[in-house]
Amino acid sequence: MHIPVLKKEVLEYLDPKPNQNFIDATIDGGGHSKAILEKIAPQGKLLGIDRDEEIIRRLEPQENLILVCDNFDNLKEIVTKEKFGQAQGILFDLGMSTWHLKESNKGFSFQRDEELDMRYSVENSKQSNAKEIVNKWSEKKIRQILKDYGEERFNKEIAKEIIEARKRHLIATTFQLVDIIEKAVPAWYRQQKIHAATKTFQALRIAVNDELGSLQRVLPQALEVLDVGARLVIISFHSLEDRIVKIFFKENKIKILTKKPVRPSKQELAENPNSRSAKLRAGIKL
Repeated sequence: MHIPVLKKEVLEYLDPKPNQNFIDATIDGGGHSKAILEKIAPQGKLLGIDRDEEIIRRLEPQENLILVCDNFDNLKEIVTKEKFGQAQGILFDLGMSTWHLKESNKGFSFQRDEELDMRYSVENSKQSNAKEIVNKWSEKKIRQILKDYGEERFNKEIAKEIIEARKRHLIATTFQLVDIIEKAVPAWYRQQKIHAATKTFQALRIAVNDELGSLQRVLPQALEVLDVGARLVIISFHSLEDRIVKIFFKENKIKILTKKPVRPSKQELAENPNSRSAKLRAGIKL
């Protein structure tokens, strides 16, 4: 079941009012959007964007909801094409969908034996999928993404083991990759609360989908499509994402509403442990 992260705080900082227009640039299961639509009724419109075709297909049509399947780093182009006009608020929830982990069969989860893919949009044939990265990229490049995107302390050992393993056979599935990772890291690391493969899978997903690049490209566009006095709310789950957002807020004409990122409450953490890494930052366009 889809549980929107920091829903109460999103509504507080977006502050949607009747008949205003908003953008949910990462609509996913629609939990945040549903709450926003209730606040902007009866004539407010919400533009919902997701890069995964299946996510869009699974969403129920709602009055005044415009759905677009595209990468949010095409935000300005999408807004122009849909004749949406200036928005009073934009939400980015950069977290991963539970559906992707449990039902997509794209190899996002190290707990399911699936083909290594990790592309949100399989229609983008120019993208390297995870299988291509682990089987074709150089050891140096693999090590770099594990270090930069996964902050994996054993990046060198894991990259080396990947190279050795692919000499023997094609690395095609998630469980094959998990076995390689577990062989590469010390026994004590395999016994930690967080699974030894977590950071490697995160790094591959970020690399496959160019998540940090997309975020850097979309933020200036978001300011362009926001009305003066409109609000920008961003939920990140990775320290590099949060750093990009923090710097962008500081370097642009934005009144910062969150001096420190807003974190989930103890109650939310108990109800939804997946929210533990969430950090919300918000600002008003000046």
